[in-house]
Amino acid sequence: MAQPANREFDIRGVNHLALVCKDMAKTVEFYRDVLGMPLVKTIDLPNGMGQHFFFDIGNGDSLAFFWFPDSPAAAPGVAAPAQLPGGGDIRSAHGSMNHIAFNVPADKFDAYVEKLKAKGIETGPVLNHDNSPNQVSPEVTDDVFVRSVYFWDPDGVMLEFASWTHTGFTEKDVAHEAVDAEGRKSRPVVLKAPVRQLEAAK
Repeated sequence: MAQPANREFDIRGVNHLALVCKDMAKTVEFYRDVLGMPLVKTIDLPNGMGQHFFFDIGNGDSLAFFWFPDSPAAAPGVAAPAQLPGGGDIRSAHGSMNHIAFNVPADKFDAYVEKLKAKGIETGPVLNHDNSPNQVSPEVTDDVFVRSVYFWDPDGVMLEFASWTHTGFTEKDVAHEAVDAEGRKSRPVVLKAPVRQLEAAK
């Protein structure tokens, strides 16, 4: 099936996602030295306002961080989740960024989980997401569409290594009506989704 096209804007992925860190030196150590993401651009903001650094995350996309001298403290459970999936409450506030998922090859997923642990990074359990009532399978089955492992960065940003195990989504994968702010399915929703071709990582 054909790749769906955006007929409104020629959007080509994520240019960069900008977060805020407490300590830029620790952030560089974690993302560049531990996760191996090249540091590609650094900016000292004018008038002592802070810093803005960019890391390459592949495909021409970047993950960026601001450091501001007097930023408010982190607020786990509000601005970010307080727990990793599989370990507790993963909710965060409206308008917050819940987590970042980095796409990794399916055939390297298990090795990468072990590599994170070898680098001293504490991870949550590996989650094989499927369509069962619990939405997680203890094993990789034909129904599993993505595999995930979650971990924290130095500022408590939830990160994920995710591997698609599915070759593509179809209309049958969009089977739920959207709810309103009160959790009601009060408006009819057209359950039509463009087919999204996702090449399994090789």
